[in-house]
Amino acid sequence: MPSFETVFDVASKERLRAEAEAAMAAPGFWDLGDKAQATIQRLKALNNLLKPYEELVSGREDLEALGELCAEEASLEDEFASELARLEERLAAFELQAVLSEPEDSCSAYLRLQAGTGGTDACDFAQMLQRMYARWAEQHGFGVEIVDELPNEEAGIRSATLRIQGDYAFGRLQGETGVHRLVRISPFDANAKRQTSFVAVDVMPEIDDSIHVEIKRDDVDRQTFRSGGPGGQHQNKTESGVRLIHRPTGVVAECRSERSQHKNEDMCWKMLRAKLYRLEEQKRRAEIEKKYDEKGEVAWGNQIRNYVLQPYTLAKDVRTGVETAQVQKVLDGDLDEFIEGNLRLRVERAHKGK
Repeated sequence: MPSFETVFDVASKERLRAEAEAAMAAPGFWDLGDKAQATIQRLKALNNLLKPYEELVSGREDLEALGELCAEEASLEDEFASELARLEERLAAFELQAVLSEPEDSCSAYLRLQAGTGGTDACDFAQMLQRMYARWAEQHGFGVEIVDELPNEEAGIRSATLRIQGDYAFGRLQGETGVHRLVRISPFDANAKRQTSFVAVDVMPEIDDSIHVEIKRDDVDRQTFRSGGPGGQHQNKTESGVRLIHRPTGVVAECRSERSQHKNEDMCWKMLRAKLYRLEEQKRRAEIEKKYDEKGEVAWGNQIRNYVLQPYTLAKDVRTGVETAQVQKVLDGDLDEFIEGNLRLRVERAHKGK
């Protein structure tokens, strides 16, 4: 019989669900605006965990009843084996969902790409990854918005930030944080030599009002800049781009995607809150991560995945061992195998930590 030991505290989740349902039933709830929406989203996230769990519990009870009947009627053994296999499949899928039980896991995400070593090849690789994540998000029904993008003069992008909107976008994508490495024949080298390039990826949750992050305005420097690209008709003549610098930590957030300085600043504050929350979470988890020889922060040398196009084709995650020779499919957004591999690793670690 499958074990129903989960990686989250069922009782605490049920209590939080009851609190959210009570809040929604209170007079004046719908007048609370954004706070009401945050409560609704929190309840939705809790139900996404608890309802499958309740269905599994009910399925196990039915299976136990069927098992008792098998003791009296041997002809039911095939049906029992079939139902057991189905329940085990549902349990395996539920474990991957259940590991996304942190408050921020259900949030939308900001995904930032930063070209590293490799010159123009690295900038081109950054744009390849930007397309990869955008296509993955679109395939899963998530909204995708380019919040910030800094083009490279010759080709590709120096950096970019995507806003990926949808339930559990952050929980599913957070394992993509780290350094990604590409090996290929460089299209920018006249001698057609093999080139290795690197891009750093960082994923942050788009946190709502249910997660408190205190930022003192006096600790933040505000800068503005022209937000246009390399030139031409798209060159912005006004300083609509906004950059916020949190002096105590050195964390920077910037946005240049909107023509309105006000809209860019509003998005900057959201990203700054997300980055500072992510920083605190990394500190909190640092001791746990050390047990598994994995750094909690993005750093050169902390390579998580290789994409090799020459002299052979292979995409391999160095943490989980998940690999495929279908590199182009991966670069076209087929990332689920890698994302699920990282979630399975989280399940294993959660069980080890019990």
